[in-house]
Amino acid sequence: MILETGQRIKLSEFLRKIVELGYSKVWEVHHRGEFSQRGNVVYIVPINGGQIYPHTNDIGVGVYSIEFEGNYIESIIGKSFTSSLNVKPTIQKQNLFLPGDYVVHIDHGIGIFRGEKEEDYIIEYATPKNRPNSPDLLFIPKKEIKRISPYLGFKKPEIHRLGTLAWSLTKKKAKEDILAYAKELLEIFAKRKIASRPPYAAHHELEEELISNFQYEYTPDQKKALEEIFADMSKNVPMDRVLMGDVGFGKTELAVVAAFRAVLTGKQTAIMAPTTILADQHFEIFKKRLELFGVNVARLTRLESSEKIKEILKKIEDGRTDIVIGTHKILGKNIKFKNLGLLIIDEEQKFGVAQKEKFKKENPSLDILTLFATPIPRTLQLALSGIRAISEISTPPEGRMKIETFVLPKNKRLIKEAILYELKRKGQIYFLANRIHKIPALLEEIKILKTGAKIGVLHGRMPEAKIIKTMHDFREGKSDLLVSTTIIENGMDLSNVNTLIVEDATRLGLSQAHQLRGRIGRGDKEAFAYFLYLTQHLKEKAVSRLGALERYSWLGAGLEIAKRDLEIRGAGNILGRAQSGIAFRIGLNLYFELLEEAISETRGFDKNS
Repeated sequence: MILETGQRIKLSEFLRKIVELGYSKVWEVHHRGEFSQRGNVVYIVPINGGQIYPHTNDIGVGVYSIEFEGNYIESIIGKSFTSSLNVKPTIQKQNLFLPGDYVVHIDHGIGIFRGEKEEDYIIEYATPKNRPNSPDLLFIPKKEIKRISPYLGFKKPEIHRLGTLAWSLTKKKAKEDILAYAKELLEIFAKRKIASRPPYAAHHELEEELISNFQYEYTPDQKKALEEIFADMSKNVPMDRVLMGDVGFGKTELAVVAAFRAVLTGKQTAIMAPTTILADQHFEIFKKRLELFGVNVARLTRLESSEKIKEILKKIEDGRTDIVIGTHKILGKNIKFKNLGLLIIDEEQKFGVAQKEKFKKENPSLDILTLFATPIPRTLQLALSGIRAISEISTPPEGRMKIETFVLPKNKRLIKEAILYELKRKGQIYFLANRIHKIPALLEEIKILKTGAKIGVLHGRMPEAKIIKTMHDFREGKSDLLVSTTIIENGMDLSNVNTLIVEDATRLGLSQAHQLRGRIGRGDKEAFAYFLYLTQHLKEKAVSRLGALERYSWLGAGLEIAKRDLEIRGAGNILGRAQSGIAFRIGLNLYFELLEEAISETRGFDKNS
């Protein structure tokens, strides 16, 4: 039986065929000829393949993860075997490369894919000094395509010279650094496994009451993720779990419930947000959701007066504060918790990696829940399996409607109609200006339209106290329309904002535009996103980007739209600055492979054995 990525086959048909071939269905695969199913993913060990490592539950040499999307195989992760189940993860790999793409050859380094000629693929490398107009070309036989992979990185890479030691030295240094990182990861992991703390007790009646008060019915993904979080909290070893989900899919709600369980068990919770604005928003959400239960929630940011900070610090120290929310300052040495049990980190931005790892080292028995709005590449998930537990919310809350997306030339009549329609149904509007200096002119344009909207202004150069006041006024309905820069991208969660108008969408990256779009339509009304452009400034790349934005308008499109960009950001979040630098030099694909090898080597087994 041959399987290939992109192959048309129903999941049910695949399961029937492997049973006919003699495979046995089990809950967890441990031996040859076994398979298990988790939703649309099948884990299988070929009959003449390897085994997994039962003590760690890691995926080992002979197990494949086969993910189905509809009637097609979306991805195959595993190591190739010549077996009765001959899975080929690299088949059709050439379709991954387009002329002009950066690629990595395992032996020769980073170059530019230039297409194919008869039986060869062609990669262009850096131009030698003695031939400034004639770059080196490498011809790779098509049968050796497994030695090439797409380059994924954080910015435009430097291409290598053929016939020099630069690539081998870069790779050697990367291996050494990655091995050191793997040892550090496993050291922290081992300490946390040795560390113990009493399990958090379940308080079913109170927890169910809190959940029933939520405005949406929990999705199956949310229920599953919460079960996984609660399962971690019920053990006597500390939790270290990543919770991924697209914007507006309910990660914060699960954080509220997890914090509530900690409080009911007599433990304090610290919540760390990347910005003061997001910290303030979390404060409002947690306070509103938990005030009925007498939970004391405090905000600790630069907005508080020195007297207020002293009061909050005293309450944290003597245990009168149950939950404290702030930026990275909440991990400062001047803050003494009476009984800190749970740390929740919202990393919607690249933020806090070094501080978090340091904090984990100093507090090995602390439970940690990290929230990501950017997806983490599956290859990185696999490399970190057994070290970082990962839950994913990939479906929107029940009742959420698709955001209608329009990409149109800027037009005053259209803008006026969009504003009036939203005002008529008592909703609110975000109006995005890409540059602060353009806001005054945009305000004049809006006033000329005479819509009667009460207008607020928000941008990053305003004093923080004024930023928060503006957001509070907008949240309370004192203004109808908020003219803002991309500052609203960072997690603003207001259920009454149903319209987004972007004055010049050509200046936005695709994933950034998607994140902004995720800030509207969080209630039960239909939402509209208008990405406008100035026709005289439209370039070919902008046309392509805007077209993609209009196509990918369904809920959860963040897992598809600008997928490489989003996943690279997600990888950067989880790896931190130093490791991101190494990944940039060799490409993320090779980095993940080397990381998996390094973790296996450090644990004392060879993934190739």
